Amino acid sequence: MTTPDESSEKVHYICQTYVEQKPGRGGQGSLKIGKQFEYSTAAEAQNRAEREAQSDDCAGADAYMVSENPNSGEVGSPRFLIRLGNVPEFDEF
Repeated sequence: MTTPDESSEKVHYICQTYVEQKPGRGGQGSLKIGKQFEYSTAAEAQNRAEREAQSDDCAGADAYMVSENPNSGEVGSPRFLIRLGNVPEFDEF
């Protein structure tokens, strides 16, 4: 019987798009998450972000990776592969 490697991490490659929300009462527009896709490689996520960023209804797109500890379910901070167009500051992520 084999014991799972407790130090193994699972890496997730994500493409996330943003759309602009219409200005509210304060008159200031904001961004909200549009679509989110998960891929098995960094190249796939980055290619999708580049394609999505060219869409008329897309304000911006990120491709990033996060590591997950499968034992605890804890997810690390994102490491951006590419950021295109109008994207939120990292603090807002």
